[in-house]
Amino acid sequence: MRKNLPIEWAVSDELVPYADAVTAMEQRVAKIVAGEARELIWFLQHPPVYTAGTSAQMDDLLDPNRFPVFESGRGGQFTYHGPGQRIAYVMLDLRERERDVRAFVCALERVVIDTLAGFNIRGEARDGDRIGVWVDRTQPGGDLREDKIAALGIRLKKWVSMHGLSFNVEPDLTHFGGITPCGVSDPRFGVTSLVDLGYPVSMDDADIAMRAAFETQFGPLEPGKAPL
Repeated sequence: MRKNLPIEWAVSDELVPYADAVTAMEQRVAKIVAGEARELIWFLQHPPVYTAGTSAQMDDLLDPNRFPVFESGRGGQFTYHGPGQRIAYVMLDLRERERDVRAFVCALERVVIDTLAGFNIRGEARDGDRIGVWVDRTQPGGDLREDKIAALGIRLKKWVSMHGLSFNVEPDLTHFGGITPCGVSDPRFGVTSLVDLGYPVSMDDADIAMRAAFETQFGPLEPGKAPL
């Protein structure tokens, strides 16, 4: 596949079952590895599901009968996906970019931070085990309170990325109660969304901001076809 082509960008309007999406993503990544397909960023939503990353601890699955549970090849621990949450599966060829996993994760965090900035919200990354993007909700004179608005988890196959990020636009936040999200049990740290923060943003509006942020970090995008 010729270098320097724009990244393809696709949006699935209907909910895509998790297992079907992963299969489609893996097939597309195999083609990218083989030089038979272009890079792709795929925006979608899933029906309610819990996924376990490679570092997941079973004690963090608090309600195993609430939603289907899938093991995932991505890094990280347990997370929730469901309607109102924008999933971005990021299939980029790091052989044509910087072969630096940490720099790639930081670029994904910056995508979310820049998306939030478009709505005048300050998002921040944290070191250590709190990978993702957080919003400081500490009240003046009050105790520390930070909520996660986006989770990240990736996997590389021959330096082509899989999985990506989940960004909370307007999911049902009570659904996170069936897990310890990303293994963070400290009560000072929770989850939030754009709507929970008081920003009634539509998914379309969020997509416009996030697409621009992806272009800033990774280069031009042009419309492509969703794998499903």
